[in-house]
Amino acid sequence: MLVAAFSLLVPACTSGGVTAATTTSTKRAAVLAPLPRAVPVALSAYYRQQLDWRDCVGPGFQCATMRAPLDYAKPEAGDVRLAVARRKATGPGERLGSLLVNPGGPGGSAVEYLESYAALGYPQAVRARYDMVAVDPRGVARSEPVECLTGPGMDTYTQTDPTPDDEAEADALVGSFRQFAKGCEARSARLLGHVSTVEAARDMDVLRALLGDERLTYVGASYGTFLGATYAGLFPGRVGRLVLDGAMDPSLSARRLNEDQTAGFETAFQSFAKDCVRQADCPLGGRGTTPGRVGENLKAFFRRLDEKPLATGDPDGRELGESLATVGVIAAMYDEAAWPELRQALNQAVEDEDGAGLLALSDSYYERDPDGRYSNLMYANAAVNCLDLPAAFSGPEQVEKALPAFEKASPVFGRGLAWAALSCTYWPVKATGAPQRIEAKGASPIVVVGTTRDPATPYPWARALASQLSSGRLLTYEGDGHTAYGRGSDCIDSAINTYLLRGTPPAEGKRCAQR
Repeated sequence: MLVAAFSLLVPACTSGGVTAATTTSTKRAAVLAPLPRAVPVALSAYYRQQLDWRDCVGPGFQCATMRAPLDYAKPEAGDVRLAVARRKATGPGERLGSLLVNPGGPGGSAVEYLESYAALGYPQAVRARYDMVAVDPRGVARSEPVECLTGPGMDTYTQTDPTPDDEAEADALVGSFRQFAKGCEARSARLLGHVSTVEAARDMDVLRALLGDERLTYVGASYGTFLGATYAGLFPGRVGRLVLDGAMDPSLSARRLNEDQTAGFETAFQSFAKDCVRQADCPLGGRGTTPGRVGENLKAFFRRLDEKPLATGDPDGRELGESLATVGVIAAMYDEAAWPELRQALNQAVEDEDGAGLLALSDSYYERDPDGRYSNLMYANAAVNCLDLPAAFSGPEQVEKALPAFEKASPVFGRGLAWAALSCTYWPVKATGAPQRIEAKGASPIVVVGTTRDPATPYPWARALASQLSSGRLLTYEGDGHTAYGRGSDCIDSAINTYLLRGTPPAEGKRCAQR
């Protein structure tokens, strides 16, 4: 898990900020699931609360606010309020219950994902049988969001040189990490110790009960797979149909996760490079140029930007330096459909010395709007990641020693991603989590999906999670991009839809070729 001047475990699919406009209220007694015997008396009030659903956003959408204990070990310490949204099953056919969705991050808004895509873009057969439901995890978007920096402060942070060449530049990078952490502590001290994945998973169990479901049905993407697997480990007997798409391996340390992810981005870039040189507009090499040479050409471009940033026409005066350009390229690795846009942006930068295209890609990644405001995606990303695992490195000296391994994993991105892994070192709250295998013994079959050239959640992670889960079933997509469900593969979609609708998991070892 990585948080820094560029943060990697971002949502598999997010949307622009949609503001919920509350109108009418729908008050009625909730049909609650039976209270599990394992629920402590001190938590029963949370499991027995009633959600006050209100019409919001658009036709068919309802929103509510649920309460959860800020600290599950001390419920008397106060509450955290979580934003919940749903779109009820459209029929026909028997209702199968609620389908909870999470797009990843950590820090992606599940509510906005539901509103912008899941509730309307999931297959009609699934939407007909399930109430589509989302909850923004604690610290995210509409659920008491973690805040850290002002817009201008975040602009400065995202432009910090990610590959220091000397001690002064290394000090500047460390200073940016410290400033980020201090901002989070100053603005969000109450929350920082209580936004872990374990707590978010416990919140999901409260919501499951409030929705009237005895078992949780869930589709989680990217980091959402770690959230779903954590739920399964905590509550294996309450697992219904779980799809974990773009899986993470919970048994790995922060150092190993960062190094593996660095290799994942190199794999994705190699695939982009092979495609790029076949196109007439590839600015990094013509037909016959090897992927290695394409990578060298991109590194040379980054070095030029480090020395002399490009103008962008940005009204706030931002130029395109190495940091923003790197993020712009990384952003396009998540979806092969973005490769033409990346080629165009690189051409604009290389040929016309105009950084506007790469800046736009970077802004979309950071969720920065034209007015200079950032969503809280990166703030929540840092808060959750730094709480879930001890920091990858203890200081710059360890980063220096690790550089050869990271640069071997990715000649293009390795140096910057090694330094990025230093960010949690200066976090104001001690990590409460640790690497662990999750077996979830006794759980119903859980479908784990892996994409062979996934940049952010490398395919070996999916294999590892599926083997750890006692009931894990691996579904493989042989292709590019981050995650697989709903991205154009009829083979993948059919297998997952069958599982969600009938409860039948894919055959052991099922593989789907690239579309």
